[in-house]
Order: sequence, then C-alpha cells, then structure tokens
Amino acid sequence: MHAIPLLLLLLHLLRPYSGEFTMVMPDSATLVDAPQTGFSIHARTDPDEQRAVYEIMEATGNSWSSSIPDVCRGRWHGIECMPDSGDTYHVVSLSFGALSEDTAFPTCDDAPRGGATLSSAVLRLPHLRTLFFYRCLVADPQPIPAFLGRLGHTLRSLVLRDNGHIGPIPQELANLTSLQVLDLHGNRLTASIPSSFSSLTNLRLLDLGSNQLAGAIPELNSPSLSVLDLNRNLLHSQIPDSLSKCKSLIKIDLSRNRIIGSIPNSLRNLKDLILLDLSHNSLAGGLPCSLGNGFPALQSLVLKGNDMSSVTIPGGCFTGMSELNTLILSGMGLEGPMPESLGEMQSIRVLHLDDNNLNGSIPQNFRGLDKLRELRLEGNRLVGPIPFARETMWRMGKKLRVSNNLGLCFEMDEGGEGLESMVGISYCNPESAASNREAKNGTGGTKRLSSWTGGWQTSSISTGSSASSVASGFLPALVFAAGVLCTVSH
Repeated sequence: MHAIPLLLLLLHLLRPYSGEFTMVMPDSATLVDAPQTGFSIHARTDPDEQRAVYEIMEATGNSWSSSIPDVCRGRWHGIECMPDSGDTYHVVSLSFGALSEDTAFPTCDDAPRGGATLSSAVLRLPHLRTLFFYRCLVADPQPIPAFLGRLGHTLRSLVLRDNGHIGPIPQELANLTSLQVLDLHGNRLTASIPSSFSSLTNLRLLDLGSNQLAGAIPELNSPSLSVLDLNRNLLHSQIPDSLSKCKSLIKIDLSRNRIIGSIPNSLRNLKDLILLDLSHNSLAGGLPCSLGNGFPALQSLVLKGNDMSSVTIPGGCFTGMSELNTLILSGMGLEGPMPESLGEMQSIRVLHLDDNNLNGSIPQNFRGLDKLRELRLEGNRLVGPIPFARETMWRMGKKLRVSNNLGLCFEMDEGGEGLESMVGISYCNPESAASNREAKNGTGGTKRLSSWTGGWQTSSISTGSSASSVASGFLPALVFAAGVLCTVSH
C-alpha cells in the first residue's frame, strides 16, 4: 500500500500520456512481503524504529505521533509497515505533504521554530523503501542532506518534490544503487547533475525538472529507465548518445534548457518512446526523422523554439510514426514547402507549424486528416486554398490559425458562407462570392473580409441600392454567422 503516493505521482508526471507501470518491491529474507489482513496480538513495532519515527515526526511538526503507543499498529496515512517472521513490524515507508485532497499525509505546517527539517533519524529505519516529502520543507529552505546517501540498499523511492531545496545535489545519492525513483523536481538546486548518477542502474524515473541545474546531462545506464525529466534548468551540453541505451524510455523532457548540437539519430531506436520534448533549446542540424521504422510508438514530438533556420521538412520524415498525434514545430525558422507526407499522418490531432518561413501551398491530402483538431500555420509564406471541408473548419473553430501568410484563401464551392469570421481569410474568388451573395440576397452590395478582425466589412455599394436593401442582405449573413458561432460554442 505504501506505493500509492508513488503511483499517484507517476500518473501526474505522465499525463496526458499514459503508460503502464509495475512497481517491483524488493525481495527480503527478513520481511513477510505479502498482503497483511491484520495484526498478530503479539506483533509490535521495532522499538528503535519507533523512537526514530517519533524524532522524524517531531522535526516536521507532527509531535502528536508520540501519543501513539505503537506507530505500526496505530498507523496513519503516510506510514507503512511490514512484519518479519518473528512478528516484529518494521517501517518501510514514510510520506509527508498534501499530494491531493484525497491523500492526507502529515504536513509540515507546525514545525518547531517555524521550519520543518528532515531528521537524520531516518538512518535508523533499516528497512525503509520509500521516503516522500512534497511541499513540506518550504518555510526554511535547506540543502538536501548528504546523509540520505547512507539509507542503504533497501531504499527504492526518494521523492523530495517542491520543497524549496537549495544548493547542489549531494554526490552521496549515487550510493543508493537500488533506487528506482528519484524525484527532486521543483526545488532551487544548483551546480551540475552528479556524473556518478551513471551508477544508478535500477532507475525507472529520474525527475530533476524546474531547478537551476547547469552543466552537462550525465551518462545514464539504466535499462529500466522509463521517465527522464530535466526540463526548465540551465543545462548546457549536447544530448548524450547513451540515452539510446535506456531502452525502456517512454518520456524524455529536456525542454527549456540551453542544449546544443544535433538530435542524436540513435534516439529513433527507442521503440517505447511516447513523448519527446526538446523545445526551447539551441538545437540544430535537422529534425529527428523516422526513416521508415524509427519512433514507432511516439505520440508527441515537441521541438518549438529551436532555431533551425534554412532547415526544410524532409519528405517522409514522419512516415513510420503511425501513433504521432501531436507535432509542434513552431518558431524554428523552417523553410521550403510543406511535404505531402504531413497529410499522411492519420493519427495527427495537433499540428503547429506557425512562425516559420514555409512557402508553397497546403497539401491537398490534408483534407483527409479526419482527426485533426488544431492547426496553426500563421506567420508563414503560404498561398492557395485551404483544403478543408466546411465541417472540418467548424470543428477546429478558433484552433485553426492561418493569418499572416502571403495568400491563403477559402474555396467558395465548399459551401463556406459565414465561416470567414473563424479563420480570418477571404474567398479564393471574391467575384464569385459576391455574385453568389447577390443572387441569394437580391442586392447589388458586396462584402469583403476585414484583414484585422476576420469579420464582415461592407464594401462600397456598386449599384443604386437603398439602405434598406443593404440591410436586408446584411442581416441574414449576421443571423447565419450567429448560428455558426452558437454551433461552435456548443
């Protein structure tokens, strides 16, 4: 049961990308590693461990625990125990902090002298497998204590998340060679990531995101590593080719750093990778292409904010990424035409190519992208018709952004009367559109699109129509547009 906070955390880290995790508990000859349905009348908590728990709880402002005669028998949410073969219970998990409204671990709000601390008494818990502190040490920011590196071979999960920790990551943490989860996300850690982390070969999750870490990304050699999150730091190095050895990776997030160089071709060999986010770095050298069989499980590729000026999108680059549903290539300085292979991504739902230098027209096979829900093409040099049916444009609504191009337009024969206010573009053949409206409304007035609002503007009247005849043509258009907007809003 002590794996519950860890599982909740894993689900949070992976959203909206789902993955299946199996938490493997350590084998132990001294503990009965099986479901416990009740306590033996003779079972008692190990006395030294009980005293250690009292000290730990006192240091976090939870002195109420000292009134509990036996911390395992009278346990609370946040402490888990397991018995040995002699009916002695040992503490295997301690958790602090309000992870969610439904998970009431002890908090650290009433710690002595105004700030909670992490007591070295944890070293007297020789069977500890999980130590979890979440938003619990923020009142008095402090370094991560180096003594945690002496917790021993039983520790599987160390989570010190959003606690305001300062200073460097202790090198001693590399001694925790049985560690499967190391989460130091959301602190104020500085200096570099210890290169000795390469010895943590059992890691499944490494999250050091949202700190102030600099230097290089260390070589990682854990074949079971599933989640690597180093986003929002100051890392300045190339992406190590050794990541391709971590065959179980499903999420790599290195976004918002200062990473340089090219994206290693070897990453395409990560057959289980679902999310690759390298956005807002200084990467160059071209896009990571599938080449037919690479990235077979990839669902989200995010590269926005890397200046790859003069790079083109290779034809067939994403062929083989049959699961890809999110592709974000905004603001990269990409040039050249949009290859037709983009229109062959049948799983794509979100496609951002805005703020580049793409030219030519939108491929006609985009019309077959039935799952597309969001398309951004604004800020390019595209021309020609937008190849979508009326229903597709209604479905995307404001999530279809195509402004600030050289000459995109909408074909009148798609039956798109009233759709212009959604996309901010004009008809490809305005004369035909005007004639169609005149025939429909019985007026000689024409309407054109506002280049700055995407709405209707009344042009000069080319015939001698009265004000009432103009109104009679304008009002039906307003009514129709209102109906369209109501449909979209629902």
